[in-house]
Amino acid sequence: REFEAEIRFYSGDDPLDVWERYIKWTEQAFPGGGKDGNLAAVLERAVRALHGQQRYYKDPRYLNLWLKFGDCCNEPLDLYSYLRSQEIGTTLALLYITWAEALEARGSFRKADLIFQEGLQCKAEPLDKLQAHHKQFQARVSRQTLLALEENPDGDSTGLLEIAEPQRSSLADLKGRGKKKVRAPISRVGDAVKAMNPNRICQPQASQQLPNTPCFAVFDENSVSGPEIPTLTAQSWPAPPVPRAKENELSAGPWNSGR
Repeated sequence: REFEAEIRFYSGDDPLDVWERYIKWTEQAFPGGGKDGNLAAVLERAVRALHGQQRYYKDPRYLNLWLKFGDCCNEPLDLYSYLRSQEIGTTLALLYITWAEALEARGSFRKADLIFQEGLQCKAEPLDKLQAHHKQFQARVSRQTLLALEENPDGDSTGLLEIAEPQRSSLADLKGRGKKKVRAPISRVGDAVKAMNPNRICQPQASQQLPNTPCFAVFDENSVSGPEIPTLTAQSWPAPPVPRAKENELSAGPWNSGR
């Protein structure tokens, strides 16, 4: 109640200080989290109340508040991309370290290295902390590469940073389940055959083609190349990301009216 009253009647020049103390008190009073602490709701209110105040964009306290809110979201990677597009915390090393660690946890080693490189190019502060985390990341990747080589000596010696991200193969062969080797009958024509086997020359059969019929190329998503890390253009913020920790948000009402 004291924090709510201070936020409601605050007249100072640093509203971020009140929200920071409120969030710290909530974390200490409810270390286990849950609906009693309601930390996700407080963080959501804080980012809404301070949104658009550019004087905090380079403030470590403001970035730390956003990163804590990202932990309550279903997809924190989208939040990090949004922060970069709005230039929130782009001069601070904590943004790139947290972003790269989230990508590393998902196995996206190459993208994580690109995030580290971006932070180093921007000379995010503290720079020595960012460099130390980058070296530790490279050491972990090198260790995993050596372990992979020990398990498979005849395999490729390419590092994990050079390995392309696993992609779903379009128009792949359908495999049967069970002990029997079953292959589904698939007849591919046109560009689909070329995509599966570039050395194969496909000769069209005259009996299967109709006169004056246009040829349609099958779209192959594997041949489409795009940037490693998608960038978001700066735009208005209609609503914050949806937190995942919301519970029991039904409106109050009589309990004995339903059957």
